[in-house]
Amino acid sequence: MSTKQQTAIEPHDLARKVALLAEEKKAADILVLDVSGLTTVTEAFVICTGGSEPQLAAITESIVSGMAEDGITPAHRHRAAASHWIVLDYGSVIVHIFTPPERDFYKLEQLWSDAKVLVRIQ
Repeated sequence: MSTKQQTAIEPHDLARKVALLAEEKKAADILVLDVSGLTTVTEAFVICTGGSEPQLAAITESIVSGMAEDGITPAHRHRAAASHWIVLDYGSVIVHIFTPPERDFYKLEQLWSDAKVLVRIQ
């Protein structure tokens, strides 16, 4: 995989594709936020919820394998033991996959409330 492939898709298009891949595995309350004017770290966040550990794994695998079909792999994949929160870093898009208690606790939507909502799938 080359860097050229990584940048071939626009950040918001990449984020929308990630949201659809998460939806395929029944992720709940999927939110795509445009954070480009609020941080220099990334262009967009995708935030979603899985109801169980197996569902978190299924959502993650759907996203990773679906994006890999386009030659796009995460630069970093993080899951601390027993954290119930998975982060996939695609550079221009950062994906957050939570269980409901962690999503309620960390409240990323509130922390980034100034961000424009690009997609909401309930």
